[in-house]
Amino acid sequence: MIKIICVGKIKERYWKDAIFEYLKRLSKYTKVEIVEIDDENSSNIITNLTKEKNKILTNINAKDYVITLEIEGETLDSILLSKKIENVMSSGYSNITFIIGGSHGLHEEIKEKADFNLSFSKLTFPHQMFRVMLLEQVYRAFRIINNESYHK
Repeated sequence: MIKIICVGKIKERYWKDAIFEYLKRLSKYTKVEIVEIDDENSSNIITNLTKEKNKILTNINAKDYVITLEIEGETLDSILLSKKIENVMSSGYSNITFIIGGSHGLHEEIKEKADFNLSFSKLTFPHQMFRVMLLEQVYRAFRIINNESYHK
């Protein structure tokens, strides 16, 4: 199973529609669970990150393979990401859990706890868009794993 833990909620209908479309496509290959964590909005960034960290940690199981999405992470192309997902799934993990941080990123403890730190780019993306991008790449990975064609 794929679990995506996201700090922040999706409000706009067009993002929800795109997410639903990829969830529908992915249902052919795996179950996907999206866990939305409320983002913290106090003036103290450290306090916000700590509160978000605590909420994230309550949603991670001991048998999860955790992948954080962060600018400082390792970049992979779609083929390598598909190999990563395939290798993790065949290694006995219950879930692959992706974590998308909020506007101030992720607490260092979450980054250190992760089994893998992944970067899509050095650019910063809105979390709504990034959730769709992640789902698209996971869908692409399953197409690749199953030797099915997908546009390049």
